[in-house]
Amino acid sequence: MKARYLYLAGATLLLGALLAWLDFRAFARAPLAIPESGVHLVVERGTPVRAVIRELGQRGVTEPGWRWRLLTRIEPVTIQAGEYALTAGLSPRALLALLANGNVVRYQFTIVEGWTFRQLQAALAAEPQLAQSTTGLDSEVQLLQAINPELEHPEGWFLPETYQYVRGDSGLDILRRAHDAMQRELDRAWAGRAPDLPLKSAYELLVLASIVERETSLDAERADIAGVFVRRLQQGWRLETDPTVIYGLGQQFDGDLRRRDLVADSPYNTYTRFGLPPTPIALPGALSLQAVAHPAAGTAMFFVASGAGGHVFSETLEEHNAAVRAMLRKTP
Repeated sequence: MKARYLYLAGATLLLGALLAWLDFRAFARAPLAIPESGVHLVVERGTPVRAVIRELGQRGVTEPGWRWRLLTRIEPVTIQAGEYALTAGLSPRALLALLANGNVVRYQFTIVEGWTFRQLQAALAAEPQLAQSTTGLDSEVQLLQAINPELEHPEGWFLPETYQYVRGDSGLDILRRAHDAMQRELDRAWAGRAPDLPLKSAYELLVLASIVERETSLDAERADIAGVFVRRLQQGWRLETDPTVIYGLGQQFDGDLRRRDLVADSPYNTYTRFGLPPTPIALPGALSLQAVAHPAAGTAMFFVASGAGGHVFSETLEEHNAAVRAMLRKTP
């Protein structure tokens, strides 16, 4: 009789263990209670798995208990800090894999071609997911020291591109990456430049590329506009380009460039001074760098907006003046 009871007890325990194991296996594969809208989870550095499970339990996503304890013992993981997007259909086992692989939410920040450094700083400050570590850098000098101590002026040194970042990254992180990208792109353009360019250094190429960037947004025109400026430099002409004057006016510019602005001398007034301005005037893209490195051949010395989104190029001042009059007739 005793043996029979022991047998029944053992069978019951075995059946119970089997049922518990089947229940556990179903739990590990079953979807968590994540709504279709998803759940955002932020895991701070050093947070243990059990704390994450407890938080998800408080948010109604799962039920902490023996199943989770068994799963994390059978499949131990080291979770990565960061921000996670939990999607509907995610199972407990898949959740642990997600946290262990560090598949965190990635955001994008785009530096726009032709922005000034001031505009770039404002855009970074307005990016809600970026940590604003640059606020502790009280001056431009401190900022440049943090990015590249060899820089004397920030303008032009950050490549327009779309950069991915994660929660916890800072504006300074974006600036460092954009500067490294610009340095690589500038080195490539300078190393492969056409012979006989009237430029003494890669920095001068960067300066001229920033002017080309501000003169046109049409990729097909960049090399033509670069060609005009290169020929002016070669022949000892002034560049006579409005964007440099506007940059020199800074916050004084009200959107209307007047004759008095064109005759008022400043380091950035290319109507009164020969050669290039002392610094870039904007952030040039890779296409503008390559346009200056390989300017289009030709004889055009002038260009003016066509009124249809592009420019009209002319060889002589007479042709240019005629093109200007035609453009003014189109202007409402």
